[in-house]
Amino acid sequence: MSTQAMTQSNQTQVLDRIPLLQVRAQSMPVILTFFVIAFAWAWGLGFAAMQAKAFSGALATILLMAAGFGPSLAGFAVVAFFSRGWGLREWLARCLNWRIGWRWYALVLLGPPAMMVCAIALHAALGGALPALPAAEKIPIVIANFGLVLLIGGPLGEEFGWRGYAMSALTARSNWRTASLIVGAAWGLWHLPLFFMAGTAQSQMPIALFMINIIASSVVFGWLFEHTKRSVLPAIVLHTSLNASAGILLLPLGGDAYALVTALIVVIALELFVRPRRQSSRSYGP
Repeated sequence: MSTQAMTQSNQTQVLDRIPLLQVRAQSMPVILTFFVIAFAWAWGLGFAAMQAKAFSGALATILLMAAGFGPSLAGFAVVAFFSRGWGLREWLARCLNWRIGWRWYALVLLGPPAMMVCAIALHAALGGALPALPAAEKIPIVIANFGLVLLIGGPLGEEFGWRGYAMSALTARSNWRTASLIVGAAWGLWHLPLFFMAGTAQSQMPIALFMINIIASSVVFGWLFEHTKRSVLPAIVLHTSLNASAGILLLPLGGDAYALVTALIVVIALELFVRPRRQSSRSYGP
């Protein structure tokens, strides 16, 4: 066989592997395996943190932070195991694709604080009290807070799982709207133990309001995912901006201002949900 024929044969074999790798990582048993790992890791370490709190607060904190990485670790695990090394490289290349246009980054970074300021202003107009904004000397702390939220506040520990794997795998079987609702429901339930842990943000808010917020947010994240080449980076920035902005603006969790923010997210999600369908981006892989 000539060198050219051998090269063409090798290229054909590689192309033939792509659908097989995608099917392996996107099959329903593998999707269920992802959710089992994500929940088992987080809930198991969360339970261990509650037990450790009685004799070591530091160990409890470490275990709780490690629990937050369940979804991303589950995403890496199922793609690495079922798609092998080649599939993992392709998946990471898609997840880390930063060439989506600076406007998307500006939107996901500045959109959450702008929305929350609008909610706080509306809250004040209705007679509510304004939260105290950070003083000028605290601005460096505010900036550092973004870094802390990024690293241990949820974005890195969750987005490679919820959006990077689950959204992509589910949209291979349905559409981004259905996938967003499924991921949103799982995303919300995944946080459930935090409602029963003293000192967590979730312990200060009603479960129903949180679930509405998280499912509506999942629709926004799903729409963003479909329009940014299925990169995980904008979802990470959006997740960071949402969590950090709430802390910076001292948004009262579970209060009227939080309810107004939730209402705004629901309105945005509904508008995105009813928009005309666009062609799916299923060619981006698992």
